[in-house]
Amino acid sequence: MLRKFWLFFAQAVTVCLAALFVVSTLRPELLSWGGRNVPSVAQQAVPATATALPSAKITSFSDAAKRAMPAVVNIYTSKEVKAQRAPFMDDPVFRYFFGGEGEGQGQSQKSNNLGSGVIVSDQGYILTNAHVVEAADEIEVALADNRRAKAKVIGTDPETDLAVIKIDLPKLPAITIGQSEHAQVGDVVLAIGNPFGVGQTVTLGIVSALARSHLGINTFENFIQTDAAINPGNSGGALVDINGQLLGINTAIYSRTPGGASLGIGFAIPAATAKMVLDQLVQTGAVTRGWIGVAVQELTPELAESLKISELRGTLITEVFSGTPADQAGMKAGDVLIAVDGKPVVDSTGMLALISAIAPGKGAALKVIRAQKEVDLKVTVGTRPKVAKKK
Repeated sequence: MLRKFWLFFAQAVTVCLAALFVVSTLRPELLSWGGRNVPSVAQQAVPATATALPSAKITSFSDAAKRAMPAVVNIYTSKEVKAQRAPFMDDPVFRYFFGGEGEGQGQSQKSNNLGSGVIVSDQGYILTNAHVVEAADEIEVALADNRRAKAKVIGTDPETDLAVIKIDLPKLPAITIGQSEHAQVGDVVLAIGNPFGVGQTVTLGIVSALARSHLGINTFENFIQTDAAINPGNSGGALVDINGQLLGINTAIYSRTPGGASLGIGFAIPAATAKMVLDQLVQTGAVTRGWIGVAVQELTPELAESLKISELRGTLITEVFSGTPADQAGMKAGDVLIAVDGKPVVDSTGMLALISAIAPGKGAALKVIRAQKEVDLKVTVGTRPKVAKKK
């Protein structure tokens, strides 16, 4: 009897120990003493001094796209282009055998252009590039909701390559203009437009650089550079932030391909500049800027050394035009302009921006370096002459 009891007890203990081993190995959290005191393998692999990293989060930008896309439009323009008359048409022998003008000679043909634009007001005002609507005889705007309307040009500003056109339709979706001055390198952006005429397209990228200038694209350059794909047809479209707010107007790309395909270097005019141009074009039909009447050159280390200037700052005045505000203020060729109204002049682009921002007729304090001494000048700013339209 005792032998049977001992065998039963031994078997029970063996089964319990086996069960305990299985549970502690596969589900240790079920045992209060195991889950609380024994760290897992993953926990043991992290040093005690390490800080846990936040888990990765996949973010969609569909909300930003949905907010901005209705306000981005396709722009179709056309203009009459006279067909070139072949030189041999004036040859009397050719005319004798083949007759008069010949089919198509001397007749006009229509040239079509494609671009994008951004509705910035429910009253129908649309921002786009000046080169998109330049010399157009007809402008048609196609909205994202498939509505179409003829547009008229309110005004253009060739020096920033911006234009404002207007359509008359009810219930227009207007984009919210963001604060481009707060943009930072690395910010996520979306480019929206109609590349190659395939239809409205959204591309993703980041802000690659800010305040890009000296590119030879426009007179006034302060571009936002982005790697979001921008292609022909995107001109005048929107560059927006992750909230769907307008950061810039897409205007140009750097490309080495014949068709101008994107290489990841695109440029947008900041929304702050676009807003300033928009307001003036809507109010007066033109943009008025300050001007003092000088020619300038970048100050290089060699020039600074020849002028015996220890610090490389400002821009060199190479010519002062007769009778201009600068001439009347006493500025001379060879002066180095280093400040405008107390604001430092970094280079010629910065000088141009500072002067143009001053309303014509207002006075401005200029500081120049002349013969190694700082000289203060007072100038009454004039009106910048209009740029002749491209033919």
